[in-house]
Amino acid sequence: MALIHHTTVKPSKVELLAGWLPTRPWYRGDAGSLTPTLVKSGGFRLDDPEGEVGIEFMVATDTSSSEPVAYLVPLTYRGAPLDGAEHALIGTMEHGVLGKRWAYDGCQDPVLIAELLSLFEGRAQAVAQSISDTLDHEVIRSYAGAPLTLSGFTPAPTDDRDGTHVPTPHGTILHVHRLLSPAPTGHPPRPEDDAVVGYISRSWNAPDGNDVAAVFMTIRTA
Repeated sequence: MALIHHTTVKPSKVELLAGWLPTRPWYRGDAGSLTPTLVKSGGFRLDDPEGEVGIEFMVATDTSSSEPVAYLVPLTYRGAPLDGAEHALIGTMEHGVLGKRWAYDGCQDPVLIAELLSLFEGRAQAVAQSISDTLDHEVIRSYAGAPLTLSGFTPAPTDDRDGTHVPTPHGTILHVHRLLSPAPTGHPPRPEDDAVVGYISRSWNAPDGNDVAAVFMTIRTA
């Protein structure tokens, strides 16, 4: 399982994201006048079977306005540039243990997508965001679709105001819910759309100190 290094990272992840988020079509702030004030509010990780790529699903909350907005940001961290992915690079960081790291929009990284689809099917397990060698039992997953054969699969995501959409090998669509909408108190988050054949949800810590939960990703029939 993932080994978490508690060390310095410069610039920090939220500092990198503060410059990148306003360039996204699903960003809800005013991209022309206000820099987001981001707080890391939660999330989880997945393991790369090869042990080379860091995989994180971060909830980053923008607290710059009176109504905080929570975004889901899948990220990958690499020790060298990913060939052909210059458009997906968020920035570089200096890690106190691992040295220079390249941070990418994870929806553009085939390693993250492969492990995320494996999580849907139950072949991969979610691990804690900030604790080494610990499973994350708060991640809820459900999948009732066809087996997702991933051999040779290269993701081709598109972004719009509703989030990120990734066609899968079996004609379904992976939808990453970039803007998180918490479920009503006492109601576990669950898609109500009959076209949804799988979903992943989790809770995070809101700025008021309360835990809230939402659907993070869905797989829908095309």
